[in-house]
Order: sequence, then C-alpha cells, then structure tokens
Amino acid sequence: MITIDDIRDAASRLHGRVFRTPARRSDWLTGLSGGEVFLKLEVVQPTSSYKIRGAFNALLQVAQTAPARAIVTASAGNHGRAMAHAARVLGLRLVVFIAADAPRAKVDAIRACGADLRPCADYDAAERQAKAFAMADGALFISPYSHPDVIAGAGTIGVELLDELKTLDTVVVPVGGGGLVSGIAIAIDALSPATEVVGVEVASSTPFAAGLAAGRIVPIDVEPSIADGLTGNLDPDTITFDLVRRFVRRMTVVDEDDVRRALAGVVMNEHLVCEGAAAAGVAAVVSGRVNLKGRRTAVILTGANIDAARLQSVLTDC
Repeated sequence: MITIDDIRDAASRLHGRVFRTPARRSDWLTGLSGGEVFLKLEVVQPTSSYKIRGAFNALLQVAQTAPARAIVTASAGNHGRAMAHAARVLGLRLVVFIAADAPRAKVDAIRACGADLRPCADYDAAERQAKAFAMADGALFISPYSHPDVIAGAGTIGVELLDELKTLDTVVVPVGGGGLVSGIAIAIDALSPATEVVGVEVASSTPFAAGLAAGRIVPIDVEPSIADGLTGNLDPDTITFDLVRRFVRRMTVVDEDDVRRALAGVVMNEHLVCEGAAAAGVAAVVSGRVNLKGRRTAVILTGANIDAARLQSVLTDC
C-alpha cells in the first residue's frame, strides 16, 4: 500500500528536481461551471508533463540501490520522455518501448535524451514487449502507472494542491493507467477526506469504467484518440485498479468531441498549450459531466506535449 508518508517522502526526494507547479484560477471554467475552478499547471514541468514526478522518484531510488542495472519501461510518450530525462541526469541506462503512434514531439524528446528507443505497434504491445525484455535481459521494469514509486511521485500533486489552496471540494483528474489519479486520491484521502476525487476517461479507452462495472479488470477495445496518453488496456497485474476502487470517489467518461473542444478552449481562453490527454479533465467540466456548481475545484492539466500539426488541426476544426 502506498501511504501519505510515501508521498511526503517523494516530495522531499523531488525537491529541486521538479517544479512546484501553480494552481491558477480559471475565470473561463469558473464562469462555465458556477463554481470556482483552478488549473494545476503540470504543463510547465521540465518535460512538460506531470510524469517527471514519478520518473524521478523511482529512478532516484534505483540510482541509490542498483545504479548498474538497466531500466526498461513502456510508454505512450510522456512517461518515456520523463524517464529519459531523469535517466540522463542520473547516469542510468534506459530502454523505452513506445507506441508507434506516439506524437513525434514526445519521440524526438526521448531520443534526444539518449534512451534506447524501441517502437511497437501500440501501447498494449509496448507494455508486453517491455516486460518480456526485462525478464529476458535481467533489466528492471518500471511501469508508467503500476509502480509504488511512480504513484507516490504523482501523489505529490495532491499535497501541493492542499498546501496552496487549503480547501477543495473536488479534484478532477484525467485517467489512463490510473497511476496519477491513485496517487492524488491517496494524498487527498489522508489530508482532506471530504474532498471528492473524480477520474475522467475518454470514450475511446475505458478500462476502469468497464472493469469497475464488471468487478474486475477486463480487456477492452481501444480506438484512436487525440488523448493518446490515456489509451490502452490495463496490465492484468496492475495495482491501480484496487487503488482506484478504494480511493477514487467516482469515474466519468468524455467523448472525442468533448476533448477537442476543451483543448481548443484551454489554448484560446487560458493561453496555454496542452495535449489531448491533459484536456480530458477540462472536457468533463466544459461538457457538464461533473457538476461543480458552488464547489471549489482543481483540475489537473497534465501535459503539453502535442505535435504542432495536431494542435493546428484541433484549433482549425473548433
């Protein structure tokens, strides 16, 4: 079990390695929702996503205990970029299995950090091949979501939110593999148990909605999405399913048009670049999937790694 003490230890470990990002009031979302809405700006992290928190927290401990051991991971893009950045800083050897359709901006950034990049058909294939490679090569596999140190690193966002904003009624979190929402929900449950944590999946990939309805992890069909960082099946052994079931108050689903409109809205109203996955939480607010009237809410804006052509397409269409 990951505890608030693990998350506080992670915060101490990450001091000076990652940014303590601002929670900025959004007049746009406040006006739309009838509540008071803040955006947690993980888009300004060194690798332009929250993933740097979990990556550094995990690799700082590897560097102390097994610095000569090769590290292998799977990624839709942001985790791989964060791991590559942290591995370069710490002098660790890293192999990244990545989905072939990952945005070029993420792939180029991983390659620039010197990681060994292995393209795969999709995220599910990347995860399978990474685990098989680690077993065959004696490398250490670090999941982008189902790893205690990765989850604890992500959970530092929850601590920061309450340190800065003091009181919150709701925290809205985009959900892919569930590491981010698990870490934040564990922190919030320990520090402000009355605060509701809401997870947001995209309709093209709903492993938690399907699994929670079935009472167990079930395979799903995954469709292409602008929120590429949120798509893929869950590892059957993931620790996040039970964490979400225990700590996340509820889940909701947004469709592709919701996400595209929200992404364009962030750019036009907040003057911030964000990627599709980051816009999922905003989409839940804009579409009314979460009722925030009279509530004080934080929405996690998770990352900004989007290809220029894709961003231009969204802005043109919306």
